[in-house]
Amino acid sequence: MPDDVILQTVPLGLHWPTIDPFLFCAHHDDQYPAGNDAMGPDASLEGRNIGMDFEGIDGWRMYHGAVVPGFPQHPHRGFETITYVREGTCDHSDSLGATARFGEGDVQWLTAGSGIVHSEMMPLRNQHGPNPLELFQIWLNLPAADKMSDPYFTMLWADDIPKVRHVDEFGRATEVVVIAGSFGDAAPLSPPPDSWASKASAEVAVWHLHLDPGTTLDLPASSSADILRTLYVFDGVGVELGDTLLECDTGSVLRSTASITLNSPGGADCLVLQGRPIGEPVAQQGPFVMNDEAGLRQTFLDYQRTGFGGWPWPVDGPVHDAGRQRFAIHPDGRLEEPT
Repeated sequence: MPDDVILQTVPLGLHWPTIDPFLFCAHHDDQYPAGNDAMGPDASLEGRNIGMDFEGIDGWRMYHGAVVPGFPQHPHRGFETITYVREGTCDHSDSLGATARFGEGDVQWLTAGSGIVHSEMMPLRNQHGPNPLELFQIWLNLPAADKMSDPYFTMLWADDIPKVRHVDEFGRATEVVVIAGSFGDAAPLSPPPDSWASKASAEVAVWHLHLDPGTTLDLPASSSADILRTLYVFDGVGVELGDTLLECDTGSVLRSTASITLNSPGGADCLVLQGRPIGEPVAQQGPFVMNDEAGLRQTFLDYQRTGFGGWPWPVDGPVHDAGRQRFAIHPDGRLEEPT
């Protein structure tokens, strides 16, 4: 393995640094207590900055939620959100009339495009014990030609997402959850049609890597040095690349054209984000991502005028019935459930 395969290393927190074509990645890992009748925490909220609770008091956050943790209605334009829920539940509602409940390994891939308003709430459905939640939200940019595409979302249900699993003679396992971008012979499910990831030349990849203690995992080389790859170690002891240990809560930019062997004596979980940069100017203000200030000004005017379809729900942060299992109702009324 080349000595210069690690190009940069940074520590990780709640929000992870990303590189074009990615804009943002948040790792939400909250150890929520038992829920109450409203699916909020059955615990005191005293001392929390309700409406902006990001401190992680007692190991969990309300975020922008007042009763149920989460993110009540907010707009987006000009990019995509990829929400991967490893544990717990996320309830989605949007300005197009669509709703969903997903979790336990599911992914929702939402193209905001020309504009959408949505909410993402984390209902605490278990009243008799803890409600752990772990999810990643990744923002993937759209090129100028697709920023005003129609909003669209795709559900990637956990049982349908390809996984590359290997168990050695000692029963130790490695697994790659292939959310985007082929890994060896494993091809991913289709992303939304206007996504940067739908272009083969972009080589967008989102892979969740799991390594049991004492295992190794090979990452394939990309086709070109133009493809940028970041490895985030978010759980376990860490991984070794040659003589270098990347500890937990570390993000590293890797040389994508190198075939890399990850060795994990103590076990690890990692996320890989990879892609060809879009290479266009980025003008961002909060949840709006355009190419210039004029585009941002027009976005604010459009949102004030249209509300991106308005908000059809009676509350800002809807949650579904506690007993409702995972589902999605699309804007055309089509019901989708995991098989």
